[in-house]
Amino acid sequence: MTVATDPVTDVLLGLYRRAPMELVRADGVRLYDAEGQEWLDFAAGIAVNALGYNDAGVKQAMLEALETGLVHVSNLFRTAPGERLADKLVAASFADRVFFCNSGAEANEGAFKMARKWGKLEGGVAKHEILSLRGAFHGRLFGTVAATDRPQYRNPFRPLAGGIHIHERDMTELARVISDETTCAVILEPVQGEGGVRVLDTGFVRELRALTAERNVLLILDEIQCGYGRTGTFFAYEQFGITPDLLTLAKPMANGLPMGAVLLTQRVGDAMQPGDHGTTFGGGPLVAHVANHVFDRLSDAKMLAHVAKEGKWLGEQLLAIKKRSPKVRAVRGRGFMWGIDVTDPAKAVVARALDQGLMIVSAGDHTLRLLPPLVMTRADLRIGVEKLEAAIG
Repeated sequence: MTVATDPVTDVLLGLYRRAPMELVRADGVRLYDAEGQEWLDFAAGIAVNALGYNDAGVKQAMLEALETGLVHVSNLFRTAPGERLADKLVAASFADRVFFCNSGAEANEGAFKMARKWGKLEGGVAKHEILSLRGAFHGRLFGTVAATDRPQYRNPFRPLAGGIHIHERDMTELARVISDETTCAVILEPVQGEGGVRVLDTGFVRELRALTAERNVLLILDEIQCGYGRTGTFFAYEQFGITPDLLTLAKPMANGLPMGAVLLTQRVGDAMQPGDHGTTFGGGPLVAHVANHVFDRLSDAKMLAHVAKEGKWLGEQLLAIKKRSPKVRAVRGRGFMWGIDVTDPAKAVVARALDQGLMIVSAGDHTLRLLPPLVMTRADLRIGVEKLEAAIG
């Protein structure tokens, strides 16, 4: 299979280096172009399509929602689907309150505002600083890009939003800079996605949680990519033995429909009043109805056991490739979220994978990122691993 490399010219703003083929349909864990060429999906729309494509349950949920006629009514009126989903998220987590939005970057922006408002009430205007960690990716909106450790995303837009700082993943440094007087929150990804699929050390995360609690600083966990079952537990924080004060979600929540959420404790929620934040579309009835179905499927114990078991097997196969190939320098990950450091440019391996009939994405200049749909079987994982090894060379 050969994928054309000529650039596609159109009137869309050129913000993406898109693959040249045009996808026209998808089914299960495979996508197709108009000529019928097939790709096995190890990207899932960047960790979004957890239930794959053309899923019967997702389709039925969409039809049920459409039959009510309530596609959108705004958040000035109550609708049941969002309230049901919020109840489920609270029951499954540390949280007391939920705020719905449309994307991960919006969820993090909302969490920043909530932390700032709480900090001001708790310690005055000085308690406003938000700290993130080296390797972090929290979004590309104006506040979140200041917390994102990617110079190419940050530098064109300086000066960035003030009071947001990036620090090393080092407890000595963090103990020095986290202040009960000036710091309102620390944000981190338990598994850094864009930062190379780096699983943070459990001891480090626990120490940081203890330090933030001691100094009356909120801990925000960004599980936009690593949450909702992708690492083998419904929330990634379950594997670290801690609970945060706020947690952000998005990508797989509605299996491709736009949805994000902030989960928060009551003490943070008490700081927010009507008018402090808002969204036109967040948690609308159609998307929330589908998201209820997705929650039920991804939180099911059998699904989580499947991800844990097959993810362990996938990791073993990737480590075996590392032993065979001098082009593989490191393998990291959990569940259905893996990063592979390679000697070749990542974009070259991604292109060769497309030629092999496999979709993968990168996470840096020399890191491949694997994010298969969570429903993928051992047989399809095996096919994908074979194609991946051929693409690595």
